Amino acid sequence: MSPSPSARQESHSRGGDEPRRQIVNFTFYKVGAEWRRLPRAERDEHRREAAAVLRRWNIPGELSLLTYSTVGTRSDCDLMLWRICYSFECMQQMTTDFLRTSLGGYLEPAHSYLAMTKRSQYMIGHDRDSNYDLRGVIKPGAYKYLFLFPMSKTREWYGLPFEERQRIVRDYIRVIDDFPRVRFNITYSFGLDDQDFMVACGSDHAEDVLDLMQQLRETEASAFNLQDTPVFTCLHTSIEEMLERLG
Repeated sequence: MSPSPSARQESHSRGGDEPRRQIVNFTFYKVGAEWRRLPRAERDEHRREAAAVLRRWNIPGELSLLTYSTVGTRSDCDLMLWRICYSFECMQQMTTDFLRTSLGGYLEPAHSYLAMTKRSQYMIGHDRDSNYDLRGVIKPGAYKYLFLFPMSKTREWYGLPFEERQRIVRDYIRVIDDFPRVRFNITYSFGLDDQDFMVACGSDHAEDVLDLMQQLRETEASAFNLQDTPVFTCLHTSIEEMLERLG
């Protein structure tokens, strides 16, 4: 029996040129109100300690750490750590060290999303030029803003013939490519977390993201979205600036 189109596509996506898989995590924290009532000197010491731990864990080739502030854009969280590494043990140890700090004692995890990179099974025909990253490698941090949300598709979507899904995805990508100032990164969460995918849109222009998302609502693909919230608007900052914006 010959393999189905989707099986053939998956076989192609696992070819010898596929990059090493990256583990991706987005964790949001809320700082307790009692921390803001501490004396300024004590809070500054907490920030210095936390910054030293975060800098120590930004290890080239092992763990990449990007820091974001959500102060003023979300009421349920104040900061976000975007981590990219190659083992769950590395990510867990980094989290342990961060929460052992004095500041860590005042932080509550608000949201956490786990995913992994993978080359897309869909063939678009112009992968290298597309604003939608199909190659399975995350290259973060190039933009001022990050717009992030979990996504899950309906069972009906996965029941469609592969050729039909390929057509719908191609139309979806055409809309994205009309917005060259927005960069899409898709990571996969099947079996790792509750959602199917994590969608991360990087841009220096929030208005482009708003207009793009409005147009994507009108695509055929949108009808098969089971979940695409909550949505997070995150501002890329240095480690020190992220901690300073806590108050």
